[in-house]
Amino acid sequence: MSPKKISAVIARLRKREGWSQAELARRAKVSQSYLNQLESGAKGKRPGVKILQRLGKALGVPVTELLG
Repeated sequence: MSPKKISAVIARLRKREGWSQAELARRAKVSQSYLNQLESGAKGKRPGVKILQRLGKALGVPVTELLG
């Protein structure tokens, strides 16, 4: 999956929860700047499996949902 699609899914799920990037970053234990880069698709950034697992857990969804 392309980084742009992953970024759109993460942003959509975060907004569905009504969370800021700072809130999701805190819950997923990633830096806010990393999450910002991830959501903006900066430089083709693709999260690794561990980051996807943390984001999925924080958002209450399986990793497969993050992948579209």
